[in-house]
Amino acid sequence: MRAPPDPIVAASALPARADHPALAGFHAPTRAWFASAFASPTRAQELGWPSILAGQSTLILAPTGSGKTLAAFLAALDRLMFEPPPAREERCRVLYLSPLKSLAVDVERNLRAPLVGIAHWAERLGLPVHPPAIAIRTGDTPTLERAQFQRQ
Repeated sequence: MRAPPDPIVAASALPARADHPALAGFHAPTRAWFASAFASPTRAQELGWPSILAGQSTLILAPTGSGKTLAAFLAALDRLMFEPPPAREERCRVLYLSPLKSLAVDVERNLRAPLVGIAHWAERLGLPVHPPAIAIRTGDTPTLERAQFQRQ
């Protein structure tokens, strides 16, 4: 598991549950957001995060509502928000392919809360953060919208 390169953050500045062992590989604002939003990680998250954070291919098989989406995406969000932004030509760093447009819309909507919450905690802790741009592109996406996202 990679150790996040956090500056020293006083433990008293974080919510009590931010010291959960399953959150150890995340930056302080990510741990703080998670601890303020959830009582504890789900079993799928506890088992999935160590291998995901280590960069290993990971398959999580669990029932609907067990935290699989957050298990899969939180490490990527954490990395995107706290590593320096890439050069312009390398700007697409995470690509999620959905078999259904409605599922893509649900995933995008469900990722907004962590993005906003983690950025809030970074600001509160006085840490620099780089919120990523996100977009959904389908066959119905207008040409102008596609071009705007490509330029960004």
